[in-house]
Amino acid sequence: MTDPKNPSTNAPEGAHLDLAGEMSYGEYLGLDALLSAQHPLSDAHDEMLFIIQHQTTELWMKLMLHELRAARACVARDALSPAFKMLARVSRIFALQVHAWDALATLTPSEYLTFRGKLGKSSGFQSHQYRMIEFVLGNKNPVMVRPHAHHAVRAKAVRGELEAPSLYDEALRLLSRRGFDVGPAERDWTLAYERSEAVERAWMAVYRDPAAHWDLYELAEKLVDLEDSFRVWRFRHLTTVERIIGFKRGTGGTQGVGYLQGMLGTKLFPELWDVRTAL
Repeated sequence: MTDPKNPSTNAPEGAHLDLAGEMSYGEYLGLDALLSAQHPLSDAHDEMLFIIQHQTTELWMKLMLHELRAARACVARDALSPAFKMLARVSRIFALQVHAWDALATLTPSEYLTFRGKLGKSSGFQSHQYRMIEFVLGNKNPVMVRPHAHHAVRAKAVRGELEAPSLYDEALRLLSRRGFDVGPAERDWTLAYERSEAVERAWMAVYRDPAAHWDLYELAEKLVDLEDSFRVWRFRHLTTVERIIGFKRGTGGTQGVGYLQGMLGTKLFPELWDVRTAL
């Protein structure tokens, strides 16, 4: 029963208040498990920020993998329109993650040192989902399976992406099906992709006559959007790390900022960038 003199006691009209035996918001989202997954190893106030930052990033990466794999499958079966939506969504997620670094950047070096020793050898470098994203995007390196050898399920998942054609491999297969000469149709998928003059010529033909190859032209631009957003995300990662630890080695043993700087030079879809100069 509502009290007209005390509106704060009035339930919104039609709202379901008795959820016994019903699907609730918390149950649908598994919030009990999700919100109890933060276990700081120190008494440092700022460790909670560090944990939640990385956990939420992993959730977004799970969605990115979901979208990238589906987009790759769409390209493989010539269903480009849904692939465009999926790739655009991943680009938006990367943009969102760029701003997520702003929260972690509030962590000062002094604050980080209050709990860094508790991390042991754990590091974002060991994120198996990040590694799979890189593999789906074509930055293959068999050595990067090794940090996951101790966990059979993760190792199998990472190796599966290492051995599968990348998103770009499927795009090139599509070009071949459309009659473009892109060189050998098959290659060792576990190796990093290398530039090809034949592929550059194929993309050049697409860019010189967009009207005749509109869906391929749109695919090319969606891939450039994706790599552009990925680069910005990696650059913001680098600046955040430098702001917090300077040029110290990372907890995972890498050179930290030095390692991240080296990764910035990697081009995932090289011919799509080279064609801009050649046009």
